[in-house]
Amino acid sequence: MGIIYNEKFKTWTLNTKNSSYQMKDGNLNYLLHLYYGPSIGDADMGYQIRQYDRGFSGNPYASRNARTFSLDAQPQEFSTQQQGDFRTSSIEVVNGDGSYSFNGTVTDHKIWKGKYKLDTLPTVFARENDTVDSLQITLSDPVSKVQVHLLYSVFEEADIITRAVKVVNGGDRPIHLKKIMSVCLDFLNGAHMDLVSLPGRYGQERQVERQHMTHHIHTIGSVRGSSSHQQNPFVILCDREAAEDYGNCYGCSLMYSGNFLAEAELDQYDQLRLVMGIHPKQFVYQLKPQEIFEGPEAVMAFSAKGFTGLSHLYHDFYRSNLCASKFVQEVQRPVLINSWEAAFMDFDDTKLLEIAKAAKKMGVDLLVMDDGWFGKRDDDNSSLGDWVVNQEKIRCGLDQLVEQINALGMKFGIWFEPEMVSEDSDLYRAHKDWAMEIPGRPGVRSRNQLALDMSRTEVQDYLIKSINQILDNANIYYVKWDINRSLADIWSNALPTDKQGEVYHRYILGLYRVMDAIIKTHPDILFEGCSGGGGRYDPAMLHYYPQYWVSDNNHPIDRLKLHYGTSFVYPVSSMGAHISDSGRLVPLRTKAVVAMCGTFGYELDATHLTEEEQQLCKEQSDLFRKYYPLIFQGDYYRLSNPFEMGNMTAWQHVAKDKSESLLSVVVTNLTCNGPQEYIRAKGLLPDAMYTINGSKEAYSGSALMNAGLPIEREVPEYTAFQFHLVRKDG
Repeated sequence: MGIIYNEKFKTWTLNTKNSSYQMKDGNLNYLLHLYYGPSIGDADMGYQIRQYDRGFSGNPYASRNARTFSLDAQPQEFSTQQQGDFRTSSIEVVNGDGSYSFNGTVTDHKIWKGKYKLDTLPTVFARENDTVDSLQITLSDPVSKVQVHLLYSVFEEADIITRAVKVVNGGDRPIHLKKIMSVCLDFLNGAHMDLVSLPGRYGQERQVERQHMTHHIHTIGSVRGSSSHQQNPFVILCDREAAEDYGNCYGCSLMYSGNFLAEAELDQYDQLRLVMGIHPKQFVYQLKPQEIFEGPEAVMAFSAKGFTGLSHLYHDFYRSNLCASKFVQEVQRPVLINSWEAAFMDFDDTKLLEIAKAAKKMGVDLLVMDDGWFGKRDDDNSSLGDWVVNQEKIRCGLDQLVEQINALGMKFGIWFEPEMVSEDSDLYRAHKDWAMEIPGRPGVRSRNQLALDMSRTEVQDYLIKSINQILDNANIYYVKWDINRSLADIWSNALPTDKQGEVYHRYILGLYRVMDAIIKTHPDILFEGCSGGGGRYDPAMLHYYPQYWVSDNNHPIDRLKLHYGTSFVYPVSSMGAHISDSGRLVPLRTKAVVAMCGTFGYELDATHLTEEEQQLCKEQSDLFRKYYPLIFQGDYYRLSNPFEMGNMTAWQHVAKDKSESLLSVVVTNLTCNGPQEYIRAKGLLPDAMYTINGSKEAYSGSALMNAGLPIEREVPEYTAFQFHLVRKDG
């Protein structure tokens, strides 16, 4: 049983294959958090909580003269508001009487088979053969009648626990929600824990930072209207000594694409609290009597096997339970070439056909027509929002162009940026009020564009109709869905002044509705997400897209760090990675090896390549297809850290049955007369024998993992190596 309620101890224990999570209906019915870590079965962990007078700590009035119970020192499952707990709270609500208070205690619970659902937000799903139990615990405030429903689902085999929260206004007056966290996770002793996050910037997304917990509130989040280039809605709390292959690691991944906040606070008693949810900046959400607000889902995982163990849990789960697209597991994804770096917006149907014919010689399966095909779009000053084909560029018509590309034996893809509008567009001229602009103030432009008010139903309907019309009238196989700016001028002309604090969240809800109506109704189209590169790379986006563009930065040496950081939570199969002209000193083969740590494709002008280069590309394309099952379905290992000084970066893909492996190495820092380098493999069977790149000689898995493979020294800078290890039968 994944969820056990012990009536004697009033505990709920959530058990996965290798972990346990426990909470208790404690003193005065406050919900206390007891444990998260390696499996404990149904043991009562309440003995850990020691209650004594800590001096000048607030005590609930109902405790009368007992000064030993203070919420300021108790590990809570959902931290209260204005109840004597001065640490970061899980909720901030303004009640109908104007008071700022929530005193939620346990009033009900229920357990059932299967996965809970949210009506307004994307969630992970249970597959037919998954063992999943769900739990709802209700916390009620007796004065305001506000209720908080805490939702949990336990995926036993996957070692995953999901959480979400619903707020119900059970009173008779409107309330205003100003903060709502989906997760509150308290540790009794966090003084020797570290916080790992994935900060970055445009072109350098998801770099890795690790910091010791100190007696401060460590804040990670985004207020840019999206999960952003600068931060990612994923954090790890880990033991100070945790490393790739050992140590306790706790991951929290938030399924939300808008403003988010994660706060980690080490308190005066060395207790550590992590909360994560919607960022409270400019967030004020009104709930009328009986209305419900849903917070986004969080996906939690625990591993005692270090960062690699934690990554494997997330990779496996997100490959199987996050996106229902057939391209995740059933259909092999094509090798594509994108027109952007080949032609930018200066192309026509003839130019696209020339690129396609040349790309066919490179082993490419799919041509993508990027920005510039619609309205009067010759630069980034116009036409966003006018999703009609530019007949001066696509003279033969889109359907005929697609047919000509298909006749070459290639598939066709197209680019959209649905959420944006240009001031020089027919859409803006007809519906200026659909753009995000504060009345009386000039708008903030970014990339010469404004954002559409996605909170408006009529905007959503327009996008659904106009984009579907394009997709339904030509044989489109692939869509690149882009957004190229952060949000500013947060205002909706469709909402009254006292509800402008709802716009950020309503924007995201509107976006999800549009994606539901376009993406999920076109199951035969491969969708890829993009946000100025990797600026909105989060699990909610990956619920819709099986792959996401890692970064606009295609330099293969920079990509080593980008792929490394992204891999801490997101599977390689989700990483959009291409070969481009970026990094002119880097050999084409090295670019291909790096791009194989992802979806593989090209961002260059195929017509400018020599026949020799085209042939080399074809060989690399064929090699990617050969290794596709291993790369997309195998276990991924980070063999070296590109953020640390070293002479090379290495990574490895290992088949689930250990029958084969692909080990990749890029030499990044040659030194004169340097030492002999060895790369130690991981994940192999110690007693099995493996051949390397088809050689007759075989080496034991133990030797390859403990002694390693010698790497050639006298090679040009940025040389790459691939070692295909195959287990010998018997």
